[in-house]
Amino acid sequence: MTVAARLIDIVIADDHPLFRKGLHDVIEAEENLNIIGEAGDGATAYQLITTHKPQVAVLDIDMPEMNGLDLSEQLFKEKSSTGVIILTMYDDEALFNRAMDLGVTGYVLKDSAADDIVQGIETVAHGGYFLSPTLAGHAIKKNASFKEKQEERLGLMQLTPSERKILTMIAKEMTSAEIGNALHISPRTVEHHRSNIIGKLGLSGQYALVRFALQHREDL
Repeated sequence: MTVAARLIDIVIADDHPLFRKGLHDVIEAEENLNIIGEAGDGATAYQLITTHKPQVAVLDIDMPEMNGLDLSEQLFKEKSSTGVIILTMYDDEALFNRAMDLGVTGYVLKDSAADDIVQGIETVAHGGYFLSPTLAGHAIKKNASFKEKQEERLGLMQLTPSERKILTMIAKEMTSAEIGNALHISPRTVEHHRSNIIGKLGLSGQYALVRFALQHREDL
C-alpha cells in the first residue's frame, strides 16, 4: 500500500483572469497540489493568505490595491510561514533584486510559468528556493554583489576611529589640507592615513578612495 503525498495548499493571485485560469489548470493537474483560494488583487490575496495560511502563495508582481512585492513585504513583517513565489512578465534585474532582498523564495517569469510553476511550488513548499532558469544571470550578479558588500563591511571594520573620521571627511570632499586643519594634524599625516585606508579597503588609488567614501557615506 502506498502512502499518498501530503497535499500542498496554495493561493494564487493575478489580475488577468485568463492567465489565472491557465495557471489554475496547470497546478490542479498535479495530485499533490491543492488551490484553496484565488484572487485578482493584492488585498483579497492578503485576506486569503492570512485566513487559510497556505504553504505557498503565487503572486503576480503587478496587481491592483497591493502589488506582489508589497504584499510579500507585509507577509514577511508578520512572520508568515507561507512561502512566496513572485510571477512577473518583466525580466528586470532591479525588481528581481528587490524581491530577493525581501526574502521571496520563488521567482517565475510568466513566459515560462507553465513549465516552471509546479516545480517552483514543490521546491518552495519544502523549504527551497526556485528561480526560472533564465534568471540565473541575475542570481549570479546578486550573489557577487552580496559578497562585495560583505567584503566592504569587513574592510570598514578594520579601520581605526581616526581613519574612519578621515574617511567621513573624504566623503564630504574635503582636501588633505582641510582635513589636517580640522584635526590639527599635518597634510602629510593625513596622506599617511589615506594610504592605510586604501590598503585596508583593498582599493586601487586615491580616486577609488574618494569614490568609495562617497558611495558609503551613510555607513560611516
